[in-house]
Amino acid sequence: MHSRSARILIAIVAVAAGGTMAAQGPRPQEGDVLTALLTEVRGLRAAMEQLGSAGPRVQLALGRLQLQEQRVNTMVRRLESVREAMARIEKESAGAESQAAIMATAFKDGHDNPENNPMSHVIETFKSAIAGNAAEIQRLQSEEAQLQQQIAAEQARWSGSTAGSRSSSSH
Repeated sequence: MHSRSARILIAIVAVAAGGTMAAQGPRPQEGDVLTALLTEVRGLRAAMEQLGSAGPRVQLALGRLQLQEQRVNTMVRRLESVREAMARIEKESAGAESQAAIMATAFKDGHDNPENNPMSHVIETFKSAIAGNAAEIQRLQSEEAQLQQQIAAEQARWSGSTAGSRSSSSH
């Protein structure tokens, strides 16, 4: 019973002491804690505002990169089709050259004058086709070189924009 009354007495003293401390006002340590909490809340608010404004900028940059990627992919597909066309025309030209050579050799026997060759008209048609193919090959080679330059420039711009966004976000 004695220990029970001691506990009650300790509880009463503790309540009384707490009431007098509350009446005295905040201690200097509590003021420092409140100031630190207020500073932390302001910092969190600033960080949230930064995150809120960074979202649209990230989306805009991502959209730009997607457009650049689409341009590069379109140019790469065009480059592939130019190369395929060039290979097809080179093959056709080689076949025409071969046919013209065979005809010229086959009908050369007994005809000293090429104009007397009964196949001279056909051979001229092959030669004309070969010349047309050569011009088309040159045009395609020029287009291929242009496309390669455009792809390289677009990729450099793409790399530059991603490097620029990385360096600006790290500052």
